[in-house]
Amino acid sequence: MRNVNPAAHESPPRVGAKLRAARLAQHLTLETVAQHSNLTKGYISRVERDDTSPSVATLMALCQVLGLSIGQLFEEPDSAIVRLDDAPFINLGGAGAMEHMVTPRGQSQVQMIHSEIESGAHGGENLYTINCKVEVLHIIHGELHLRFATSTEVLEAGDTITFPGSEPHTWSAPVQSTALWVLIPAPWSGLV
Repeated sequence: MRNVNPAAHESPPRVGAKLRAARLAQHLTLETVAQHSNLTKGYISRVERDDTSPSVATLMALCQVLGLSIGQLFEEPDSAIVRLDDAPFINLGGAGAMEHMVTPRGQSQVQMIHSEIESGAHGGENLYTINCKVEVLHIIHGELHLRFATSTEVLEAGDTITFPGSEPHTWSAPVQSTALWVLIPAPWSGLV
């Protein structure tokens, strides 16, 4: 019988950036961490730059000082890819826009909507608000007119505008356009 053992990964896990981020988030200096972990500032600096591979005991000491579990150093970041072709349709009202939600359904901190907008499309005659703190609109292609109670902004490809979701507004597209709406937090989240 042959042994089929996987080879070790060619490079050790890189944990330095996570250690440094945890230290800085707590406003701790290298000196403070060194004093509490019985390590030198220079050694901790090399660990944070991934210039050296610390022992398990060293990692445990650093994690204890920083209030981390050792497992947190090896966790993959939470990330999710939403492909435009697979993104669910969403209807924000108005006419002439095909809108897809391009953030994961469970993401409550932010919601992004990709809009393919026909020439002559609009968000409705009446001004409306969105249940979010901040709205960001970025024009990828074309032109959009964003109307507020007292002004109208003409946005062209490459332009981005940021405004409170509570600001009454509507929009119209004189030409075929593509836009990205960012709503912070997601309107359905209950975080507003």
